[in-house]
Amino acid sequence: MFITFEGIDGSGKSTQISYLKDWLEDKGHTILVLREPGGNIVSEQIRTLLLDSKEEIDPRSELLLFTAARAQLVSKVIRPALKQGSIVICDRYIDSSVAYQGYGRGLPVNDIHLINAFAINGLVPDITFIFDLPVEDAALRAGFRSTDKKSSPDRMEQSGEEFFKKTKEGYLKIAEDANRRIFVVQSNEQVESIRLQVCSIVDTCLKSL
Repeated sequence: MFITFEGIDGSGKSTQISYLKDWLEDKGHTILVLREPGGNIVSEQIRTLLLDSKEEIDPRSELLLFTAARAQLVSKVIRPALKQGSIVICDRYIDSSVAYQGYGRGLPVNDIHLINAFAINGLVPDITFIFDLPVEDAALRAGFRSTDKKSSPDRMEQSGEEFFKKTKEGYLKIAEDANRRIFVVQSNEQVESIRLQVCSIVDTCLKSL
């Protein structure tokens, strides 16, 4: 099974990914948790370029770099793990490109779908969770996280409130138009309530396989 978590920065994905990993491992499953961009040497190098660069990156270049990292991750890590029977949980995947570079940056969504279709070569998530949170709340969470780690916001996190509002609405549009299993989670609910909701959905999907 391939599970992806989506949402704007600060929406609470990382916490719930950790809970889900522990819950699935307690049930005897082998779990691989990944992040995008990243998960292998090439993709991590692209991540550094995308998030830590002080240079202005053209939106089309940004899209292609994210997609290149994704293609490498799918080919070298995700597909092999799935073939070995692992459950793969990925923090971001194709929907991030549609939401961030499409709705956020204003690139043509149809072109993004075509580019990503080539990159992932048919590997679509079995379940996608979209964590929905007001931009103002997400910014506060992300700010506290950066302060705790004594680090400044990365290049994407500096994109501005209007950008993240467009990205958030993009995620909801993705869920509305989806022809696959996408679940919108209101991430301003209690952490335990969200954990139970996520685990229940995954459990139901596992039983249907």
